[in-house]
Amino acid sequence: MNEIRLFFSVFRRYLRLRLYAHFSKFERAKDVCVDLLYKRRGKYTRPFLHVGMMVLLFIGATFGPMILKKASASNTEVPDILPSGVLTSATESSQNLTTTQGKEVAQFRGGEVIEHEVKDGETVASIAQLYNLKPNTVIWLNNVDEKKPVIKIGQRIKILPVDGVLHKVRRGETVSSIGKKYGLDDAAAQGIVDYPFNTFVNSETFALAVGQDLVVPDGVMPKEGLLPPSSIARVLTPNAGSVSAIGQFVWPTSGNITQNFRFYHKGLDIANRGGGSVLAADSGRVVVAGWIDNSGYGNRIMIDHENGYVTLYGHLSLIQVQVGQTVKRGDVIGQMGSTGRSTGTHLHFEIRRGGVHENPLGYLK
Repeated sequence: MNEIRLFFSVFRRYLRLRLYAHFSKFERAKDVCVDLLYKRRGKYTRPFLHVGMMVLLFIGATFGPMILKKASASNTEVPDILPSGVLTSATESSQNLTTTQGKEVAQFRGGEVIEHEVKDGETVASIAQLYNLKPNTVIWLNNVDEKKPVIKIGQRIKILPVDGVLHKVRRGETVSSIGKKYGLDDAAAQGIVDYPFNTFVNSETFALAVGQDLVVPDGVMPKEGLLPPSSIARVLTPNAGSVSAIGQFVWPTSGNITQNFRFYHKGLDIANRGGGSVLAADSGRVVVAGWIDNSGYGNRIMIDHENGYVTLYGHLSLIQVQVGQTVKRGDVIGQMGSTGRSTGTHLHFEIRRGGVHENPLGYLK
């Protein structure tokens, strides 16, 4: 026992001496720092503030999102109010809810154009009523015949957030000119600017980008449609009667190739500042002639050669054939132009085989 007591006595003395030595060194170092800061007080204030701010920013960036996410998940809950069968790329949390006659409706739905799959028994009128829209809004956006609005089961119908028209901006158009096109005066055209999901190149002048989609609230589609009256020639190329395609294509016009066939550009652009006639690349029957929708082709002609091939001629300034007639290889069908999504006078030419776009340079002779 004496030896054990002696051991603990020596061990305690040893620890005290070692700890005293370490604390003495720490105190001397602390005294040096304090003296230095005291002598040059104020000089190191800015570095200390910067380091402190960086520490706060690091903590906020690291733990802030987790805190906000938990708070958002616990405090906000958006009800699922869209009808079943609706496809949308936006999340339900972007809906702006309002109460009308005791029912919750999604006003604007985040601004996206959604799709509705037609079910058995549904009509244009019933689908429009489902989304609190007028039937004409659905008819205009989906190119449905206004006199006989027939839709099929399984068909996907595009739905605008509000009543009106969806317009693709063309070169030279302004908010005012677009408003007039769809029956709105300058005062009513303010609705285009006020619609929260329309974007502008310049928020002060409301400049528009060519090719952008613009919602025209309360707009009315013109009775004459989107086809300019001057695009159909007074004298048309005569019907060619019975024709047969030979499967070889001639150049549809003359000029310089300004854009080749690419994965994002499914045709060939041939430009000529002076314009010029556009020819049928092969014999066939005209299946499209005009500016039939809001697509970027503008005035276009499509010829079915009845051998698996279809050719398309876009951006025309003048159309010299009509749907249903036949044309021979090399017949004049229209004039080169710059209608639709176009930045200059040229022809956009496509060859489709079985519905698949082919590189025209592999076929033209």
